[in-house]
Amino acid sequence: MDKVAVPHDLDGVLDDAWEMTRKVTGFLTEAEARFLGMAAACTPAQGDIVEIGSFKGKSSVMLGRVARHYGLNPIVAIDPHNFNNPQLHVHRTTPGATSFDEFQKNIKDAGVADFVSPRRQYSTQVAGSWERPIRMLWIDGDHSYKGAKEDFDGFFRHVQEGGIVAFHDALHEDAGPIRVFVEEILRSDKFGAAGFVGSIAWAQFRPNDGGRFREQRRRLDRVAARLLPLVEADRELHGLAKLRYKLTRSRVPRSLESPKHWAELLNGAA
Repeated sequence: MDKVAVPHDLDGVLDDAWEMTRKVTGFLTEAEARFLGMAAACTPAQGDIVEIGSFKGKSSVMLGRVARHYGLNPIVAIDPHNFNNPQLHVHRTTPGATSFDEFQKNIKDAGVADFVSPRRQYSTQVAGSWERPIRMLWIDGDHSYKGAKEDFDGFFRHVQEGGIVAFHDALHEDAGPIRVFVEEILRSDKFGAAGFVGSIAWAQFRPNDGGRFREQRRRLDRVAARLLPLVEADRELHGLAKLRYKLTRSRVPRSLESPKHWAELLNGAA
């Protein structure tokens, strides 16, 4: 498998992409957005970047700007745009409300309409007929365990060696992203380096030599797994339960590495 390499102009590309991304309404922090752009640009795998959960296009813009600059395939942005995710219900103003019009406007204004291919469907509908290789799988849809597991199972078999799998809100109170990440990724030798950036959980698919990274994943597992019993009810936490969750979460390392150090980590040199 080819090593992860950092393009010489990546910092400037990410700066440019963030300038457009920050104008879009959404839940992605700057560190998270820059991580997505870095991962999209640096992974040695070939294929599509698949985004599950687009809302108004914040991550679509970041990924689309990177794809446009480096000549990658258009971003496949899967979302029914009907505010089905409970996290988005606060944005629903009328029955039948949709985020699709704003999504289209935002990707057009950011100059990436030609580099984002929307699929206005549920991810389970798209997964049933999906047959293309995947370079990066970005899961930010239904955060219940059932939803996150279906998204992972539906598309993971198409992720290519060296590709990146990432979940959003893995360090929020939803059970799905953190449970799937711990159980299916951190405990599997099919994966190499793994980590958190903000609330994103990520790992590189390395089916042939993931065992070399077992100890790094185990160290992460030991701190991340402590969150599982706190979120297993899959409902909002309050009072002492919320405080205990925050204290446990604070032990999970989640800062954004420099592109150089991140590449070294994936290549097994750090």
